[in-house]
Amino acid sequence: MPPDLIALLVLVGVFLVATVRPVNMGAVALVAAFVVGTFVVGESADDIVSGFPGDLFVILVGVTYLFAIAKRNGTVDWLVARAVRLVGGRTALIPWVMFVVCAAITAAGAATPAAVAIIAPVALGFAHRHRISPMLMGIMVVQGASAGSFSPIGIFGGIVNGVTARNGITTDPTVLFLSTFGFNAVLGVVAFLVFGGLRLARGSDSADLDEISGTALAASRTATHRPATPHSLAGTGPTVAAATAATAAPEAPPVAPPRLSGEVTATLVGLLFLVVGSLLLELNVGFVAVSVAVALTLAFPRTSKDAVNEVSWGTVLLIGGIVTYIALLERMGTIDWLGTSVAGIGAPLLAAVLICLIAAVVSAFASTTGILGALIPLAVPFLATGQVWATGLIAALAISASVVDSSPFSTNGALVVANSPEERRDGVFRGLMVWGMSLVVLAPLVSWALLVLPTA
Repeated sequence: MPPDLIALLVLVGVFLVATVRPVNMGAVALVAAFVVGTFVVGESADDIVSGFPGDLFVILVGVTYLFAIAKRNGTVDWLVARAVRLVGGRTALIPWVMFVVCAAITAAGAATPAAVAIIAPVALGFAHRHRISPMLMGIMVVQGASAGSFSPIGIFGGIVNGVTARNGITTDPTVLFLSTFGFNAVLGVVAFLVFGGLRLARGSDSADLDEISGTALAASRTATHRPATPHSLAGTGPTVAAATAATAAPEAPPVAPPRLSGEVTATLVGLLFLVVGSLLLELNVGFVAVSVAVALTLAFPRTSKDAVNEVSWGTVLLIGGIVTYIALLERMGTIDWLGTSVAGIGAPLLAAVLICLIAAVVSAFASTTGILGALIPLAVPFLATGQVWATGLIAALAISASVVDSSPFSTNGALVVANSPEERRDGVFRGLMVWGMSLVVLAPLVSWALLVLPTA
């Protein structure tokens, strides 16, 4: 049996084992990487470990560590209260505010993981306090980041336009941006309808602002002291519907909205430095977050000393293991083998939909940036025939590779899982897995049907 086929079958086995047994999928994937890498490919342990995503590890640990401190000292509560006032108490608008903010940040040139790392913790903190589905808030943040990233000055837009130009393909950057933005906006509407947006719209418009902030804050504080539901981030469990069910909290008397204390002010300055450092100075968002977290711990040890225990280590293991195995597939040439095989198909329309499917599948587990750079050149041969509209196929390929970033195995989806309330984290993981894997199938087919098929 060819090594490429063995490696793909083992990947399927990893998912099956972690689905039917209560074991962390990342741990199973690390075992698979060791077995396949050592006995099938002949790699050394150093070669296998080289695929571990050190940059993603730093981002996940740094961001969750920093925002664990921000939750403990009341900074997240303060930000949530300000957000309620900003929208006049209309909590149903907050998911869309997060969508637009993330889209604006990435459209201006920020990397999508940086935008999600900054916005997701605050957005999910708001969702927890106001009983908004973390699935809804997380999806709006991730799809918003994807929506803006294909602007002419966005990172994904720059990559796609640059690769097409270098390969002699003439495309329309405006069509690329509008089509990807529109697709993500439609996904936002779907998420809003499916995960309780209409309930929010009917029930929150006339609430008193201080009462909203104080009552939800009291409920969240009460919930914080309840025992967390055990979770494994693997195995069978809740469906998407269960993942979106509101977490019940015992009634508690309203408390005063959070005040701007010295510790909160220092944390806000640290968060501002995170934004400036990662978006304007282009510093690594993970290292900046760790630096700010350590500085706050040194300055305010009473509230910060145990925050590192709240880092989502199970999520870190899960994502690190899966990405390590996907990196092994890339070194083996399995991904290139799949793409080249599809590019050799004689029927351009069939080749177009298959290459979009490959982009979606691989991007759900690996780098969207890398997939865009690798698969667009493979489409050049059948684009040269003129039987397929180049801009339409490139836009469909871009949509397929980017909208699946809400998968919990990608950086953006992992950040959503890691910043969800602990008692909801397992459900959010499974919900995002269903959402992301559904998009792996639907996004290529729908974008192909809308952008490629009509012009063939």
